[in-house]
Amino acid sequence: MLNHAPAPGIFADTGASSADAYALAARHSARVRRLKVILPVVAGIIAIAFAAVSFVRAFMPVDLQLETATIENGKIVMKNPAISGRNKQGISYSMKAQRALQDIANPDIITLQTIHAEMPMKDSMIATVDATNGIYDRGANTLDMNAPFTISVNNGINADFQSAYLDINAGEMETKRPVAISMKGGSIIAQTLRMTDKGRIVIFEGMVRVNVEPAAIRKNAK
Repeated sequence: MLNHAPAPGIFADTGASSADAYALAARHSARVRRLKVILPVVAGIIAIAFAAVSFVRAFMPVDLQLETATIENGKIVMKNPAISGRNKQGISYSMKAQRALQDIANPDIITLQTIHAEMPMKDSMIATVDATNGIYDRGANTLDMNAPFTISVNNGINADFQSAYLDINAGEMETKRPVAISMKGGSIIAQTLRMTDKGRIVIFEGMVRVNVEPAAIRKNAK
């Protein structure tokens, strides 16, 4: 027979006084209120990162604008590749790079250098991605952002990454280097970030600091 015991709640009899239990509950409630402000922002940033992959995937079509293409060290080197257009709402989007390198022996491997992208989000929000370097594997559908990059939105959200690895098919993203996300009224800083289950689970680890201004919490509670 399996033994079963009810899980202790916040006010369970653990030897702590009711005052201690109340303080613990208050701290828990405060953390929940802060996370309700921060987590939607984090989810939005991750969604932008994954959306950027669709731009990279489109970087080799026939109508891609190129200034020049040469062969260097077994790679096709394309200078100033760019794509642009409008979405269904008529909002402009664009992505350009200083160089794109495609491996001749393995054409699925595409390296982009000095990347700048502008992508429309909901309503009138525009996300901007600036990256030093990125390696896209079309076969595996992965993007290795192996150098610092930033994601900013015109509503005041800004995210600084030192690196990140995105597995599109698995719906996973991971960085083992520091990440900082800020917004109007709050911020979150951590040494690592791991996202699994297509964004349903986001784990921050290592000296995690969450700061949210009281005004942002009150606004979110309305």
